[in-house]
Amino acid sequence: MAMQEVKVPDIGDFAEVAVIELLVKPGDTVKAEQSLITVESDKASMEIPSSHAGVVKELKVKIGDKVAEGSVVLVLETAGAEAAAAPAPTPAPAAAPPAPAAAPTPAPVAPSPAAVSAPAVAAAVPAHVPTAPSGKLPHASPSVRKFARELGVPLAEVKGTGHKGRITDEDIKNFTKAVMSGGARTQAMGTAPAGGDGAALGLLPWPKVDFAKFGEVERKDLSRIKKISGANLHRNWVMIPHVTHHEHADVTELEALRVQLNKEHEKAGVKFTMLAFVIKACVAALKKFPEFNASLDGDALVYKKYFHIGFAADTPNGLVVPVLKDADQKGIVQISQELAEMSKKARDGKLTPAEMTGGCFSISSLGGIGGRYFTPIVNAPEVAILGLTKTFMEPVWDGKAFAPRLTLPMSLSYDHRVIDGAAAARFAAYLSQLLGDFRRVAL
Repeated sequence: MAMQEVKVPDIGDFAEVAVIELLVKPGDTVKAEQSLITVESDKASMEIPSSHAGVVKELKVKIGDKVAEGSVVLVLETAGAEAAAAPAPTPAPAAAPPAPAAAPTPAPVAPSPAAVSAPAVAAAVPAHVPTAPSGKLPHASPSVRKFARELGVPLAEVKGTGHKGRITDEDIKNFTKAVMSGGARTQAMGTAPAGGDGAALGLLPWPKVDFAKFGEVERKDLSRIKKISGANLHRNWVMIPHVTHHEHADVTELEALRVQLNKEHEKAGVKFTMLAFVIKACVAALKKFPEFNASLDGDALVYKKYFHIGFAADTPNGLVVPVLKDADQKGIVQISQELAEMSKKARDGKLTPAEMTGGCFSISSLGGIGGRYFTPIVNAPEVAILGLTKTFMEPVWDGKAFAPRLTLPMSLSYDHRVIDGAAAARFAAYLSQLLGDFRRVAL
């Protein structure tokens, strides 16, 4: 018997990669070419196979460690004749994300001699058999994980249909459809509050009360929309450091313009709302302050060159956020028409997933109800959201006398990791100026 160190082979252009999964443990018997660990770069994940057969004596890495070519993965106890095994094979790629359309496809790498016979070995001893969620990171490429984060899908609850149980884009889409149709439930949709009972955060358990002993009660299940949106809202509130900046805008002249346009387009059936003008003003503000049109992606900030604006729509089943695409390329008439069409689809429950994704910035308007200011919750992965409440008349000193002016209260919530208070104040002040003199939008 002999002790053999198994090292990370050539992993291409990556200086370091992170260990995201351990596929064996001390005492396991492994075959040559059997996968030992899974590592991940910012572009792909891959499994590191064993260069020798033997019994695992000691693991030299743990989840979260950074490894490079030549790093020792584990120590094997091998038979003397097997100590002089073939050179370390090239790691097998595991569900790398699709390359961008403009990127050239790399040439295939010829397998090493040891890799040629790997299928027969793998058939006898599977490298890894996926099981139910057990606290380990799910088998998925970085692009799939990002896609799941954007849709708020818990990867641990998705069954992978890809190679060796890996989760694919199609699995994420099917899971989302199943939840939306009521055919599947997530852990966040149980009887406990969305996001769990707080144990993971070290909080006291959620109080369990028999309300019926105090009086008559009625129990109703939450709608599917509230179950899904509740889990997302809980995650966003807990994970995003929110700050809310309050501002107001003098919309006296803008309201007069809106009323005039409604009269002119009455026969055409176009109804102009204050929200349509606010969307157009927000696009101009986003262009001036691009950090508000960005998203965090790890340690990087992704600046978007498009302007898709989400707006919260109140429906009988709960709150949904349709997304008006390319608002910068549309006029007030087209925006007003699309707002009316998408609001109706939202009330009828006919919005498609594509119509609720891709947003850059969201607006939540309570204008038809009332209130003065509130704290809207940022809609991840966006970094800011604007809240609007009902306009009101107030006396404003113009330098000579008090004059009645129509005022629109605004509440801007933002992710403080990306946006500081001064930037938020400038954004809100600029937006107020645009709404006070809508001609500025054309500048």
